[in-house]
Amino acid sequence: MRLIDSHCHIDGSDYDTDRAGVVERARDGGLEHMVLVGLWREDERVASAQRALQLAAQDPTLFSPTACIHPHDAAAAPEEDVLAIEALCADPHVVAVGETGLDYHYDHSPREQQQALFRRFIRLAHRLDKPLVIHTREAEADTCRILDEERVPAAGALIHCFTGDRQAARDYLDRGLSISFSGIVTFRTAEELREAARLVPLERMLVETDAPYLAPIPHRGKRNEPAWVARTVEVLAQVKGVAPEALAEATADNARRFFRLGERSTALV
Repeated sequence: MRLIDSHCHIDGSDYDTDRAGVVERARDGGLEHMVLVGLWREDERVASAQRALQLAAQDPTLFSPTACIHPHDAAAAPEEDVLAIEALCADPHVVAVGETGLDYHYDHSPREQQQALFRRFIRLAHRLDKPLVIHTREAEADTCRILDEERVPAAGALIHCFTGDRQAARDYLDRGLSISFSGIVTFRTAEELREAARLVPLERMLVETDAPYLAPIPHRGKRNEPAWVARTVEVLAQVKGVAPEALAEATADNARRFFRLGERSTALV
């Protein structure tokens, strides 16, 4: 199968001891590309986001980077680092602004600060004409309200690791967004999520691992890796009533189109 992992974090320290093996297994499993999500982290600050670009520079035919500040860290990132991340997003090799958004499950940052930073990065995506990758958890109403007020970027927006119900999926689809599914869709308790997936047209669907998190069944509880996106594809194919190869092909084409993977330079520096 032709596969693209549209959201992973294998630039992180979880893979420092065996990253080459993880990449080899991904290639062997049919992965044609992986989108590396470069995030600001309090212990490393901007350097943690830069790692995604550095890894992508080693093999730009296999990796593409994004950059942003996660809503968990909205309160922790100083203004100088927000400006540095914005500059990083402007790098021509960065394919999207994200992941940004709202997380009301953990509330690691006050909701007002999450919302303010979300708005800021939506506006940045508008200015840069780049797609937006959105993290939203238990915050669907405010996510939609802010997207309505700020407008969805012309380059598009993607709900990564969708965990909502059919109504949430419909709300995002009505706004022109694409929706990405992770290994959660394979969990035995995720029937509501699978019902939502039945609603999402193939042409608006992407797949991801969010590695190292959310390993699919039968790997649940282990460190996730991009090769296992194939299991998510298999389950989604059953849900949609299509062949796994057809769903893999469709989601790979959608990822290439959304992130403009065919348009970017392969000469990373």
